[in-house]
Amino acid sequence: MSAPSNPRLDRYTPVDHAKVDFTGGFWESWSETVRKVTVPTQHQRLDEEGFLEVLNFHLPPAPLVRPIQPSGLSMQHFFDSDFGKWIEAASYTLKAHPNPELEAKIDEIVEQLAKGQLADGYLNSWFIRREPEKRWTNLRDLHEMYSMGHLLEGAVAYFEATGKRRFLEVMSRAVDHIIDTFGAEPGKLRGYDAHEEIEIALIKLHRITGDQRHLDLATFFVNERGQQPAYYDEEARRRGKDPRDYIFKDYSYSQAHMPVREQTQVVGHAVRAMYLFSAMADVAAETGDLSLFAACDRLFDNLTGRQLYVTGGLGPAHANEGFTREYDLPNVTAYAETCAAVALAFWGHRMAQIELDGRFTDHVELVLFNGALSGISRDGEHYFYENVLESHGDNRRWKWHYCPCCPTNIARLIASLGSYFYTTKPDELAVHLYGANTAEAVLGDTVVKLSQETRYPWDGDIRLGISPATPKRFALRLRVPGWCGEAKLSVNGAFVPLEVTKGYATIEREWRAGDEVRIGFAMPVERLYANPEVTEDAGRVALKRGPVVYCLEEVDNGFVPQRLRLAPGAAIETAFDPDLLGGAVTLSGGAVKAGDAGWGGALYRNAPSTLEPTRFTAIPYHLWANRQAGGMLVWLLEA
Repeated sequence: MSAPSNPRLDRYTPVDHAKVDFTGGFWESWSETVRKVTVPTQHQRLDEEGFLEVLNFHLPPAPLVRPIQPSGLSMQHFFDSDFGKWIEAASYTLKAHPNPELEAKIDEIVEQLAKGQLADGYLNSWFIRREPEKRWTNLRDLHEMYSMGHLLEGAVAYFEATGKRRFLEVMSRAVDHIIDTFGAEPGKLRGYDAHEEIEIALIKLHRITGDQRHLDLATFFVNERGQQPAYYDEEARRRGKDPRDYIFKDYSYSQAHMPVREQTQVVGHAVRAMYLFSAMADVAAETGDLSLFAACDRLFDNLTGRQLYVTGGLGPAHANEGFTREYDLPNVTAYAETCAAVALAFWGHRMAQIELDGRFTDHVELVLFNGALSGISRDGEHYFYENVLESHGDNRRWKWHYCPCCPTNIARLIASLGSYFYTTKPDELAVHLYGANTAEAVLGDTVVKLSQETRYPWDGDIRLGISPATPKRFALRLRVPGWCGEAKLSVNGAFVPLEVTKGYATIEREWRAGDEVRIGFAMPVERLYANPEVTEDAGRVALKRGPVVYCLEEVDNGFVPQRLRLAPGAAIETAFDPDLLGGAVTLSGGAVKAGDAGWGGALYRNAPSTLEPTRFTAIPYHLWANRQAGGMLVWLLEA
């Protein structure tokens, strides 16, 4: 195997998340909650639910806590991935906030993994304890490399947080085993895991080790996907099975229906797709393979232009946890898995490091404030797996899930969020996201201290302090959000004409300690309408202010919001409510609602309901289902 010979792309490098400290404002509260509540309670849940029991390699297997399903898969097949993601999230918090007790919990898991690892490096708790003879016989269904990939990401994060090499060495031996087993060379298996993830982890490992084999293996897995003859057909026959006897019927479910460079439409399982495209972007960045980036670019446009919910959620269907047809975006039955929104943030962030384009970071911001953040409660220990856009009161957050991939995924995203704010080149600093923080970036050999003072997303005014250790000339690139129709910019009090290229304004000058940039974004309430092909939303309107999508909850309005009708020209007021779940801007205004008069218990009649004047209150979508049960609605009927 060898990587393409193209030169490595001149990509941006994210600032270390531990060098970004959220100081008041929106993200400080969320990051503190994840560190102090979410990470500790997730470990407790993993223990209570029997997930950590699988690490008792020296004991006979306990009864399954997740039975085998008709597909032949048990959720227990990939328990390793859940504590791998937990270690990753915990490690991100450790890097900025050392915690010996938390380290000890991780070290205990690492030692159990090290003791259970086979002599040849293989490491998977299910197959070692339950079916050792079946390892590497069913990549289509059983998530072997997916689980190893999440363990590897956890190992990389833990090494970067603590400098401890034990876990990294364990997982490096596991990777050596995979390298010995898979590839295009004679005697190796030309296979790849149906649930993409190992590819992302291998790139992270490569960036630490510099080992070309790690990059080559990730590249092989990306390039081999979808090649003919189909590996999963051959694999099934070796198991004595008919390849046609497959619950999902074709390999588009795993994005393995055709080679990745030929794909033009996002299909299949939503999380798998986002992981694959993230890996493709990573491989493109490392190898300079522009054909991979072009495929990602094309698929990103397909997703965001035809298949994305207004909240940034994605994947409408429960049956395949993913995509159906273009413009199919039902609200009540929306699947919109939290993991998929989190993974879209991964993908968009990676794309923006290759090409600085606001359409990528606009969608990172969209999911951060809406479709991903809705997956975790304000108290930090209750969750949504599915993120519907309409409810009749039967959607409540749960303490843990039968398949708890989402809690640890949203935790690792928020715990590492600082790295999404700023990226650098030797002579450039890009500001992608806004929120109160202090940070430290390195441009070439110069340390630059940064500070943002802002109430964003509740207010569009941002003061950005820039203090290089010594005067330095560089280009400051500031994202101007796609939703913003009017922005103002000044440097040290002097107005600067705003010239925006691909969503970013650039100021190039010699920067000195104490320099100050102010940028302001107008934040009127927007009314959004869906493409007519999205028939579910015909005659409806969604409300958005800045990056935040709003919804109506029954608890605020005293009636089910499905009765509301909003007049097209009705005035909408904004107000900050400090008592709403930590504080948030709410929307309110006049409307009408369908009344009960004259119905007399009839189910149908030959005259419409009378419309009664009323008022409404809307809250940020990410805050819904944190109070009492009741109806919820994003897409409102217009009068």
